[in-house]
Amino acid sequence: MKVPLLDLGAQNVPLKREIMAIIEEVYDSGRFIMGHWVEKFEREIAEYLGVRQAIGVSSGTDALLLSLMALDMGPNDAVVTTTFSFFATAGAVCRVGAVPFFADIDEKTYNISVESAEKAVIKAREKGCRVKAIIPVHLYGQCADMDGVMDLARRYNLKIIEDAAQALGSVYPTGGRFVCAGTIGDCGCFSFFPSKNLGCLGDGGLVATNSDDLADRMRLLRTHGARPKYYHAEIGGNFRLDALQAAVLMKKLPQLDGWHRGRRVNAEKYRRLFNESGLVEKELVRLPGEIHPEVEKGHIYNQFVIRVTDRDGLRLHLNEKGIGNEIYYPVPFHLQKCFSGLGYKGGDFPFAEAAAAESLAIPVFPELTGSQQEYIVDTISCFYKK
Repeated sequence: MKVPLLDLGAQNVPLKREIMAIIEEVYDSGRFIMGHWVEKFEREIAEYLGVRQAIGVSSGTDALLLSLMALDMGPNDAVVTTTFSFFATAGAVCRVGAVPFFADIDEKTYNISVESAEKAVIKAREKGCRVKAIIPVHLYGQCADMDGVMDLARRYNLKIIEDAAQALGSVYPTGGRFVCAGTIGDCGCFSFFPSKNLGCLGDGGLVATNSDDLADRMRLLRTHGARPKYYHAEIGGNFRLDALQAAVLMKKLPQLDGWHRGRRVNAEKYRRLFNESGLVEKELVRLPGEIHPEVEKGHIYNQFVIRVTDRDGLRLHLNEKGIGNEIYYPVPFHLQKCFSGLGYKGGDFPFAEAAAAESLAIPVFPELTGSQQEYIVDTISCFYKK
């Protein structure tokens, strides 16, 4: 049996007729950049998220970059973020000339540790930097401790940019209500890369905010700071979303909550299978931690990440048996070569370093069958029996 890490065909084939029809409609319209389709998608995704404004952009990376630019982050400004995420989180900070100060993760969720983040704020201030923002990442589909992040931001007067690239539709209980990831801070950044829970047919992204003024500035900056055309009030960039991608996303958005349910069902089956296998009891496999398991969509499982012993040996075994897997992420930011000038060293963030050495993502896509999951768990069990 072969089981891919992600089967996009299983998701896209049932929607092929609808998607091809809207692609043809966009083609016939002759409007391929911005325009009607982007505006309509922005309204629909804003309603889904329960946020005032949604700004479609060219990628999740550009969503982060645009947010930092719109909030006036620049040289000698410090931005605190996790050391354990996809590179774009820290890379965008450096691209605006600001300095990233890293924090360790919570061992259970892989998300930023608020305690470690506060130490990073203090360290940045001691070095003479203006600490202006914090970027919590909602890794793998579960929200960071946003109550803690908001308290930290209030005490140190920080802007909050949520990196929700892997968490579109995930919800967080705060203030007696449930709110979507990416709608709690000053702005939230999303990615529509094809492997995301809501993916387009190329690159695409979004910034969500409840500030009309911030949204207006982002719309200006995403088109080279021009308003009207050829009259440039600011130096912006080319962060525009293609009409084709917006149209495809509109067709996929109504399916998103169903796909979330499928992933959660698969996650629960994994928990049962791994517990029955004895691997959890023997501490050979550690399962993902859920902070709010009682909350529907508290974790949407963009990835299902287990912690294992002898990860490299297990990966080789899974590859031989045709089972897709991936490491998210093998090297924390503070140990990346490009950040070596920041002065970090091995041992600075032990929880992140342990996660980088032990974590492994296995298939969890909604269309995954029960027999495929049983094969995956049996294959992992056989590896450890050897």
